[in-house]
Amino acid sequence: MDNISGNIFDKYVNSKQIFKRDREILRPSYIPDELPHRKDQIDQLASILVTALRGDRPSNVLIFGKTGTGKTASVKYLGKEILKADEFDRVIYLYMNCEVVDTQYGVLQNIGNMIIDKFEERIPFTGWSTERVYNILREKIDELNRVVIIVLDEIDKLVYKSSDDVLYNLSRINDDLERSKVSLIGISNDLKFTEFLDPRVRSRLGEEKMVFSPYNAEQLRDILDQRSKLAFYPDVIDPGVPPLCSALAAQEHGDARRALDLLRVAAEIAERNGDDKVTEAHVYKAKNKIELDCVTEAIKTLPTQSKLVLMSIIINEERGSGKLTTGELYETYRDISQFIDMQILTQRRVTDLVSELDMMGIVHARVKSFGRGGRTKEIDLSVPINETKKILEEDEVLHPLKNYRPKNQTTLI
Repeated sequence: MDNISGNIFDKYVNSKQIFKRDREILRPSYIPDELPHRKDQIDQLASILVTALRGDRPSNVLIFGKTGTGKTASVKYLGKEILKADEFDRVIYLYMNCEVVDTQYGVLQNIGNMIIDKFEERIPFTGWSTERVYNILREKIDELNRVVIIVLDEIDKLVYKSSDDVLYNLSRINDDLERSKVSLIGISNDLKFTEFLDPRVRSRLGEEKMVFSPYNAEQLRDILDQRSKLAFYPDVIDPGVPPLCSALAAQEHGDARRALDLLRVAAEIAERNGDDKVTEAHVYKAKNKIELDCVTEAIKTLPTQSKLVLMSIIINEERGSGKLTTGELYETYRDISQFIDMQILTQRRVTDLVSELDMMGIVHARVKSFGRGGRTKEIDLSVPINETKKILEEDEVLHPLKNYRPKNQTTLI
């Protein structure tokens, strides 16, 4: 048997390298040694948290700001700095994302297990009463004889999912401690979530408040320039690339994550193509790819009934029967629901689901008035039809629709 020369990965392994270091540098989770344009916010937080280095409890802090404004990066940066400055070992700094851990039990259990060294003493994932978990956590914190700073990122997700019970417990925990002290930092994209808090919790939690404003295009460019020097070989980025990424992200409410994602994906596309440089053309390709990936994820996670409504719109668009009304959509929805033996919702509920898809940007629904004849919606798809249909057909429930023949049509859809 002849030896097969080469390997499928050779052309990629031997292609020109654009990244000189780990591409994680261009991800939002990377915390650089310096955070551009967040010095004032970091200094303000440092002036609050320095109390912990003296062994006293800092004020609780609530931090607000849109996605990608440097809230999480600043707080994690301060965590590293405060531990470096903690020469007398007085502080413990804990970080938790409440989008991942979003129940009262889960939050208390996770905090407890961060400070419990012995595996056999750790709090189980389930099975205990919340009161027991809280009491164990309180005992373990008090044994530390430290100032414990607990960062709760995406704190609004916790409140909306599980009410404010855990925040009530954590905000009053100092009343039950004798040797240790606890300070809370809450981070939220939602300025209004405090309206859902018990007044006592709101008062305790918001002893200090900070707002991170969005970055402008010039500030985003500075962030990209800093990361580019760390991540890329010299002269592989066209001069117009960082300003373009910054301008596109500035249009999206000054989101640094968006700017970093655009630059990273553009560079990955260039590297895969074996191109010598990252150009503006790569940025536009990256923009399209990111947007498509977002749409793909949104469609995959839709409830089954919403997927059925979306498939009904696609089937009608494939027919090419002109403007689609809610009545025509409902007929198709009813037919395919019967075809796969799914519960049929009312027309009003289907219209509500169309409105939800419209809010997500997946479809475009315009209200059309017929005067005394009433009103309807004209609906069309806002996402690529073929890709969307493939995603929907991957769903086990909708998979049989590959064999569905619409009425008055003999070819397979």
